[in-house]
Amino acid sequence: MTSQTIPETYDEAAIMGGLYGDGIIACKGAFERAWVERLGADIATLFDEAQRQPGGALARGPNRYYVEVHPERISGFADIVSHPWVVAVCRAILGPDYRVVEAGFDVPGPGALHQPWHRDFPSPEATLVGRRLNSLAFNITTVDVTEDMGPFEIAPGTQWDDLAGGDPMFPAQELWPRYEARRQRKMPQMGDISARSALTIHRGTANHSNRSRPVFVLGVDAPDAHNADKHDLQLTHAYYESLAPEVRRHITCRLVERLEPIVQAHAIEGLKMGLTV
Repeated sequence: MTSQTIPETYDEAAIMGGLYGDGIIACKGAFERAWVERLGADIATLFDEAQRQPGGALARGPNRYYVEVHPERISGFADIVSHPWVVAVCRAILGPDYRVVEAGFDVPGPGALHQPWHRDFPSPEATLVGRRLNSLAFNITTVDVTEDMGPFEIAPGTQWDDLAGGDPMFPAQELWPRYEARRQRKMPQMGDISARSALTIHRGTANHSNRSRPVFVLGVDAPDAHNADKHDLQLTHAYYESLAPEVRRHITCRLVERLEPIVQAHAIEGLKMGLTV
């Protein structure tokens, strides 16, 4: 499989239609449950470490956190970035020179509140003017999501919404009925992986259960995007050299002799309060 080829098992038109249409697509059963259990164990360890490190976990609402991580601390990182569906989606949407720029996870814990409707960063000119998506977010749940666990909700097609005149990430409340009317509640199971435009308006909902809902996040850019500026993807020289050349060429990272603590920089102030309704 060359860097220019999309596997025949994944339809390029369907990938592009889904992400340019609804703004989200998924691959069911991409990974074995045992593999996901290992991912969940890695995230639990890293989350515990992050909570003990000053500034190690960013609050995104009450009992809801985001943690950026070192890829080599995720035992299945190479499996994720080389998965044929992930590769096919990146090539179809971002082109053959796509770049992995972010690895992290969200943890909505028990008691997490509704988030306001939002996108993860302001729309770039490439999207608002050029009508082109130049970044993607991949999500992998580490648990079977149930209705009471605060499922992710998304408003399909809203990646194209122009929020000019207001907050570039948080639509004004008078626009919320549009998102309420369009919303889809996602209930992924262990092994599923999704790809979405982080510009598509979405929110996490209230977690009424007694369990956390950890989700791994992989951020990928086209060559003209600049999301790497908000992250500090570090790889040791040894780990970097252990990766296949085709994987290495798609990673934007800082090579280090020893991993350094990550200064969590991708704060989203508008998510810190949460909503009670």
